[in-house]
Amino acid sequence: MTRWLVLLLLACWLPGHAATLRIALQLEPPLLDPTVGAAAPIGEVVYGNVFEGLVSLAEDGSAQPRLAERWDIAPDGLSLRFTLRAGVRFHDGTPFDAAVARFALERARAEGSSNPQRSLLAAISSIDAPDAHTLVLRLKRRDGGLLQSLGSAAFVMVAPGSVGTNPTAPNGTGPWRFVDWQRGNRIELARFDGYWGDKARLDGLRYRFIADPSAAYAAVMAGDVDLFANFPAPEHLAQIRADRRFTLQVGLSEGETLLSINHRRAPLDQLAVRRAIAAAIDRQALIDGAMFGYGQPIGSHFSPRHAAYVDLTGQSPHDPARARALLAEARWPADRVLSLKLPPTAYARRGGEILAAQLAAVGIRTRIENLEWAQWLDQVFVRHDFDLTVIVHAEPLDYGIYGRDDYYFGYRSERVKALLRQLDDQTDDTERRATLQALQRQLSDDAVNGFLFQYPRLLVTRAGLSGVRANAVGSLELAGATLPDAQAGAAGDQGAAPRALAWAAAGLLGLGLAWLLRRADPRWLLARAASLALTLVAASVLVFALVQVAPGDPARHVLGIQADEQAVAALRAQLGLDDPAPTRYVRWVAALLQGDLGQSLTYRLPVRELLAERLPVTLPLAALALLTAIALAVPAALWAARRPGGAADRAVSAASQLGVSVPDFWLGVMGAWLFAVVLRWVPAGGFPGWDAGLAAGLQSLALPALALALPQAAILTRVLSSALAELAPAEFLRTARAKGASRWRTLWRHALPNVATPVLTLLGLQTAYLLAGSVIVENVFFLPGVGRLLFQGVTAHDIVLVQSLVLVLVALGVAISASVELAARAADPRLRRRGGGA
Repeated sequence: MTRWLVLLLLACWLPGHAATLRIALQLEPPLLDPTVGAAAPIGEVVYGNVFEGLVSLAEDGSAQPRLAERWDIAPDGLSLRFTLRAGVRFHDGTPFDAAVARFALERARAEGSSNPQRSLLAAISSIDAPDAHTLVLRLKRRDGGLLQSLGSAAFVMVAPGSVGTNPTAPNGTGPWRFVDWQRGNRIELARFDGYWGDKARLDGLRYRFIADPSAAYAAVMAGDVDLFANFPAPEHLAQIRADRRFTLQVGLSEGETLLSINHRRAPLDQLAVRRAIAAAIDRQALIDGAMFGYGQPIGSHFSPRHAAYVDLTGQSPHDPARARALLAEARWPADRVLSLKLPPTAYARRGGEILAAQLAAVGIRTRIENLEWAQWLDQVFVRHDFDLTVIVHAEPLDYGIYGRDDYYFGYRSERVKALLRQLDDQTDDTERRATLQALQRQLSDDAVNGFLFQYPRLLVTRAGLSGVRANAVGSLELAGATLPDAQAGAAGDQGAAPRALAWAAAGLLGLGLAWLLRRADPRWLLARAASLALTLVAASVLVFALVQVAPGDPARHVLGIQADEQAVAALRAQLGLDDPAPTRYVRWVAALLQGDLGQSLTYRLPVRELLAERLPVTLPLAALALLTAIALAVPAALWAARRPGGAADRAVSAASQLGVSVPDFWLGVMGAWLFAVVLRWVPAGGFPGWDAGLAAGLQSLALPALALALPQAAILTRVLSSALAELAPAEFLRTARAKGASRWRTLWRHALPNVATPVLTLLGLQTAYLLAGSVIVENVFFLPGVGRLLFQGVTAHDIVLVQSLVLVLVALGVAISASVELAARAADPRLRRRGGGA
């Protein structure tokens, strides 16, 4: 009895553990408000979890109640009356009612709105709120798809008072409330206890973002995540399925994978040519090769999960003989080479290679061009400069794109437009299903594109995790998720020691720099300051010019490929991208002179804040890597210098040559596999934040620092060994040895200080590299550092972020170079004398 009483008291006294689900996604959302951005990762995090709409979509694509309990469609189809739920509140306590719903929809459809799906509300003429729980939409014309449109993430309900902060701190009505967003690292949500429906079973969600497939596999195998949504490495799924620690769920996403064809270019505008392309494609071989067997073949632009789906794969079976006959009928020119432009996703790159081989087998030659996203958006989507491309169309029920003459594949069909108008005019489910099936058949008959496969939703989960549906439309709604046992919540604020250490290091660095400045020649300091200013001016002009000529439209990248042109134009004007380049340069420089680095186009935050978030990761990582490199290189070089030409010298030379040859990212991948996956000594990646404690922070940086340090240590070893070897015949060293100094003392006390200048110069270069050049290692270990931020800015064509970050890195590089020169002049009096005195 006493024992149980003690246990009970301990249970009451000890802090409880929060059950937090650790979720990994491949891509990080640029912002967290789906009403102003159409990027798929936005919805994956917040739609259905933080934000809710009037309706949501069931797995078969039908509308189901959400914030609207029910609805009635007028007999003439020209009005919809919604009855809203009572007792619903936003996370900040704001009541949800018909007035709020009217505000949200009016904002979305307003002239000049940057809502990415604004055109879907074009049929609405007015919105009324006769009482707190009734919302009436009056239409100019019948729109049978309006209910499904209202289930889009772009039309979630937002509170008027939080519109300005939703991109960075979303305030919705969903079962999870926003807690924190450490950009590049994680997003944290907590259970909203005031939720109107069934409360979430877990205490919190923690999202992490792992783009690299190898890093994703390492994170799963190391047990660092409980759920990986849309796992990006299907090549590893066989090993994962064989491991009892994990469960694999395979569902269907809303993404139709297409070989998109440019109808604007001859002879692709000929039906026979397009049918020949369709007959050349072996869908199952493509799925096996590019997706390792995961995916379902499709014959038209429609998801097999929906009730109106028709299996039309039999209309365009793999038939090379028929493909050749159709090409002969179309008089296919033997010298014609089609451009096949591929975005950077793994499915596109792998699938593109297989498709090129299948087309070549029937006589269609292609030239593969691998593009980054900004280039793909610019060349393919905006300028239509392509013949073929491979892409997933991830929007639900997006067949309406085939009625747009200006869409990137340039298909025009009066029959399809008539079917789409008929679909808009129908409200009866049976009639709509028949029309949708006729539409699918027409797209298949016209061989509009190469319809390849429905992209799979691959969910890798920890064994025992339940309540997650692989076939959910849009995001994974996780209110019903449960873990087999509780996961410890985030640690409390244990960051006092790391912050004190950081302040101490900064203080020591400042004192050292002040001491060096006091000893420096003022004329030299003035010259270096002038050189820094001229370098920054030249760099600002060069960086700005290069960023402006880079391909891609930042506004289009933010809103996504499905966004309306009006929304893109509105956002471009809002961001000032329509102004002339000289005006934008002057505005940027004027802001820089006031200490303002500008506002990121992607994150909608000041660059200064983003930089402040990332430097606490990059600076310690660079310092740890540099100290590790020095700790490895100096003893190795001294050991080799004891007997030049001996066994130790040869061994150090061979090891350093190997270290120089091996890339740091490969070392990172191998280190993650050995120490995280096999030995499980450290996490496979990510950064818990310094508030989790000094030990946790250093543990997460250990592997990436080692991966960065080993090649730098090899370079430093070679330079130091060569310098010591050149100094070996010096008379003062022979004199020291003659006086009885040991070989080690001679090297350490007399030789090493005399080679300090080249070593210091090299260390300065290495420091600059470690600050700016660690982007690949930061991506391998998904660390939220400056290098990864710069990489994200380049891929998103965030011109303000890129140009400001590059300029900051240039300034850091010049400052480091000046500091190294200052230290060298302090260490070597000869330099001071040549430079005009101390």
